[in-house]
Amino acid sequence: MPPIPTAELHLHIEGTLEPGLAFALAGRNGVVLPYDTEDELRAAYSFTDLQDFLDLYYALMAVLRTEDDFADLAHAYLARAREQGVRHAEIFFDPQAHTERGVPIGTVIGGLSRALDSAQETYGITTRLIMCFLRDKSAESALETFESARPHLDRIAAVGLDSAEVGNPPSKFREVYARAREAGLKCVAHAGEEGPPAYAWEALDVLGVDRIDHGVRCLEDEALVARLVADQVPLTVCPLSNVRLRVVDRLEDHPLPAMLDAGLLVTVNSDDPAYFGGYVGDNYTAVRTALGLDDATLRTLARNSFRAAFLDEPTRAAYLKEVEQTG
Repeated sequence: MPPIPTAELHLHIEGTLEPGLAFALAGRNGVVLPYDTEDELRAAYSFTDLQDFLDLYYALMAVLRTEDDFADLAHAYLARAREQGVRHAEIFFDPQAHTERGVPIGTVIGGLSRALDSAQETYGITTRLIMCFLRDKSAESALETFESARPHLDRIAAVGLDSAEVGNPPSKFREVYARAREAGLKCVAHAGEEGPPAYAWEALDVLGVDRIDHGVRCLEDEALVARLVADQVPLTVCPLSNVRLRVVDRLEDHPLPAMLDAGLLVTVNSDDPAYFGGYVGDNYTAVRTALGLDDATLRTLARNSFRAAFLDEPTRAAYLKEVEQTG
């Protein structure tokens, strides 16, 4: 059976930096990595929690300097995504992680756009770009980032919120989300991964998000589950990521089946696949095996991904038809 067609809605482009490309870009840009070999670097991809991962994640970004670097990074992801069944990808990027290193936001967006503009023709994948704010930075930094991106908003479909969750509630970013909505952008936010269900409430009621990224801890709050089900707010769940970052101990313990049983609009995604052991098709395969999901359930997850995507209705309908015709 070929990979089931899916939309990837929770994917950090910086998190697709495979060791081989990291070393290639380091060589191109004269960056010395604190590892001697690709295997040594890959061995470092073992994390105790979210912060442990973020420390390495940000350190490796030093190799990303030019438009060519960002274009090469996106092309590498898209090539892998095509093999994994991805037909539509909504891709996060973290401008503050680059501008703080002296890389202009226009360089980041320009490089990514070069790859995404040809993605449909080259890879058969439609794309959207989502600009994320780092929640462990100040609200003022987020506002400055948004204003610096205004000349490029024709390239950006939505804003998001990521990085260290605990202690950085969504409400901290009320103003920048208001500006994004005024500019006509969609809104998403990470909530309920390491942070409590209260963060999901804030994302909904303070930020006005269209989707919640992760959201696995919503099951701790019956009223929140009822709200999410009633409004069919999509949740972009990342199973292999949840295991690697110790949100759950084993994939067999993942709450995905309970979330589906509750009527939540759940999707499966890869998050930072170079670091977490698999791309989106790998996540589908893993949950099928570990959780005993049948083909009908996998098809439901694929349908959910297109239902949750920021697509026009004719394109959405065409992708949903592909799902039904697979297998």
